[in-house]
Amino acid sequence: MEHVGTFVWRDSADSFGGFSGIEVGQDGQTFYTVSDRAHLYWGNFQRDADGRILAADIEGRAHLRNSHGVPLKPGYLGDSEGLAVAQDGTIWVSFEGLDRLISYDHPEAAATTHPRPPELPGMKVNAGLEALAIRDDGTIFAIPERSGGEHRPFPILTFRDEQWGTAGEIRRDPRWLPVGADFGPDGWLYLLERDFKGILGFTARVRRMQITDDGPQNEQILLETGQMQYDNLEGIAVWQDDQGIRITLVSDDNFLILQRTELVEYRLRD
Repeated sequence: MEHVGTFVWRDSADSFGGFSGIEVGQDGQTFYTVSDRAHLYWGNFQRDADGRILAADIEGRAHLRNSHGVPLKPGYLGDSEGLAVAQDGTIWVSFEGLDRLISYDHPEAAATTHPRPPELPGMKVNAGLEALAIRDDGTIFAIPERSGGEHRPFPILTFRDEQWGTAGEIRRDPRWLPVGADFGPDGWLYLLERDFKGILGFTARVRRMQITDDGPQNEQILLETGQMQYDNLEGIAVWQDDQGIRITLVSDDNFLILQRTELVEYRLRD
């Protein structure tokens, strides 16, 4: 993995920050990102000749709504965590607190509700469906932040045609918890995991795996960051430029002055 660049993103809006999910278009320019207080941002990146982010221009922002069109309050009903955008433009968001999956036809639309996910071991307030990804065939994949035990694998939930299912389990290494996921242009599932070390800050790693009828196979650990190398990385987007697969990561600053919103990018040369 080759580090491309790190960009510290700032904006004066009260709703800016807390980003827990990101999607980047296959052109590497357009983006969506969602905060854990039910705000969606979208826009375009400005890049230099080497592909490094110079600016993240915000084109719009929206307060996510419930099915009646009422903006969601932060907390139990508005703890948005995972983000996935389908090929038809439908925006899918997973929530902790009240664990659920919601879709939006456009950022300012009323929510379309769907059947609640099954209750799984370890799922509780602030430990629900944290990682969300969508495959090219439209199947949603969701992974909870907790598994119910340090040596219990993480289940992979699927959602398609209004039905929940499973796609196997992901090995759990005790210190690592999943916080973001995306399918790459190679068809592999990329998983962002985090380890919180208290006053020593955060570390992160990226795993990828192939999803088969027999569950995840051919797992590879691509990246493991050092202590305090980056802020609290929580969202991952995978796309491709003319030199290889690119991985864009976004950090959640928890709306704290001592933290920052970072956009961190790597290139994978297979």
